[in-house]
Amino acid sequence: MVPARSSATLIRDLKTHTPDETRAEPAPRLIIDLATIQSNYAKIRELAPGADAGAVVKANAYGLGATEIVPALADAGCRTFYVAHTQEGREARAALAGRPADIYVFNGFWPAELPALREAELFPVINELAQLEQLRDQAPDLPCALHFDTGMNRLGLGPEETDALIADPARLDAIDVRQIMSHLACADEPVYPLNALQLKRFRRVREAFPGIPASLSNSAGVLLGPDYHFDVLRPGLALYGGVPAPGHDSPFEPAVEIDAPVLQIRELRPGDTVGYGATFQADSPRRIATVAAGYADGLLRAFGNGGYGRIGETRVPILGRVSMDLIGVDITDVAETIAPGHPVCFLGGDIEDMADSAATISYEFLVRLGLRFHRIYKPAAERR
Repeated sequence: MVPARSSATLIRDLKTHTPDETRAEPAPRLIIDLATIQSNYAKIRELAPGADAGAVVKANAYGLGATEIVPALADAGCRTFYVAHTQEGREARAALAGRPADIYVFNGFWPAELPALREAELFPVINELAQLEQLRDQAPDLPCALHFDTGMNRLGLGPEETDALIADPARLDAIDVRQIMSHLACADEPVYPLNALQLKRFRRVREAFPGIPASLSNSAGVLLGPDYHFDVLRPGLALYGGVPAPGHDSPFEPAVEIDAPVLQIRELRPGDTVGYGATFQADSPRRIATVAAGYADGLLRAFGNGGYGRIGETRVPILGRVSMDLIGVDITDVAETIAPGHPVCFLGGDIEDMADSAATISYEFLVRLGLRFHRIYKPAAERR
């Protein structure tokens, strides 16, 4: 597992606090390090030097802000982006501000969206032969990608449609297919047998359409090695500092952190309880800080089952249930002086542990980060 970078690193880099600082407002901040996202993109390219690296920026760049992240990735050299919906593609195109890039829309070709696709120069990802025929009839000149389902059983041409297209490749005549792709179901478990089976199935597709760039690897797939890289990579989580294969080493740096101020400090006596439902009861004298963040900000209610923040390098466990706007953390073992306004940091290198404590995954955690955060974007590197 990737070693946790100092939980306070992003905050300290911004020089946003000292222990005795009085904050102007008692509001939590979401700090997103654009330079680290660019560095993670560069790491992807280093891991697969023979492939182009795209970027998945769906769901508002995993909840972190596509308007800022798309241009930062473009500045780092990214020229291929992937979104789920046409509206996301339009937002990505606007964020590029005229810079050239291909933007693929995963959710297929829908004729009603054709004007929007053309206006924003978006490429639909074809998921069934019926969509391919609709494209041929209505917009054969519109660039597209073909998605082959090799084992996910979600989107894409299934086995029968794949066989039919391989048997009759003329169905692609006069259609501008820019990419063929599939999606790995279990790449986060490197030894899972389905990985090798999907690779075998996708190689068959690649052999049938050798002149079209091929894309199989998501973030975890990149770590499976060169056999899975093909021509174009589609990383998402890795760019934002998540661990693609929990329990295994990751070369990617955390890029997101929450800085939530302490509002109040109180002493607990043995027998005192904390929060709704009195789910935590002190068995010894404890010192607790009430922090200005909660499930309305995306810090899931389930984090009360073992989640934690940090003050400096010291873990401060969450006590009791997470409320809508407030969290209680145990600061008994914190050596430094704590006063209202002092920040408690969440995420950073702890994102996987936090997700585990809520029985979820870091993907879900990221996209749920609330809109009411005051967002701070650490600067990206200079444009390339």
